[in-house]
Amino acid sequence: MIYGASAVYYREFLILRRRLTRLIPSWCVSPLLYLTAFGFAMGKHVTLDGHTYMEFLLPGLIAMSSMTQAFAISSEINIARFYWNIFEEIQAAPVSDLSYVAGEVLAGMTRALLAILVVLVLGLLFGVVLSLNPWFWLAILLNSFLFASLAVGIAMLVKSHADQTLMTSFIITPMAFLGGTFFPLESFPEWARNLIYFLPLTHAAKAIRTAAFGNRPSFVSLMILAVIGLLLFCLSVWCVRKAKD
Repeated sequence: MIYGASAVYYREFLILRRRLTRLIPSWCVSPLLYLTAFGFAMGKHVTLDGHTYMEFLLPGLIAMSSMTQAFAISSEINIARFYWNIFEEIQAAPVSDLSYVAGEVLAGMTRALLAILVVLVLGLLFGVVLSLNPWFWLAILLNSFLFASLAVGIAMLVKSHADQTLMTSFIITPMAFLGGTFFPLESFPEWARNLIYFLPLTHAAKAIRTAAFGNRPSFVSLMILAVIGLLLFCLSVWCVRKAKD
């Protein structure tokens, strides 16, 4: 299993390394726009639980970036499936379904971690310093693992890039704006808070923000991320097996 997962991951890593000079500027665009627009507009005038809005916003952007970039591995898988026929070659190779999923998930997590480093640097430029403690990185890893696992499963189900775009619009975009990224959940009406509670990004943003402020995140939030991530990982293995049929 280890050799198979390493081979899949190494392939994705080589592609990532070659595109890194183009990806880093693209990773900067959205966080920079949000920090500039929301940060300068409300950063010095709004205080949330003793923190400026800029301090509140940056952990949310980290949660959102880890989600979107981990999920972005689905696009790479689709290109490999539809244009390069890499998936068919992997089927013929001695690589198990579990190894394939593990390699792709690790690749998605790597993309997410690199994108987060970019966001942290941007935060420093805006004068925001967070507590980068082990709980902070654990929450990020769990969130990245969850959405990378989701990405692999969805990539096996879609039939075209149009389907992939549709999935992103219905799954990722709503969570990016409703998962406590830009505004505290208390700002929403009670019925909306009850629905938002079931979004994984809600717990990721909460855990990352709590850890970034130097406190221990909720054990419940971390467990929810871990359990959902494991379930999605197992579901992705099943989807890969079905895609071979």
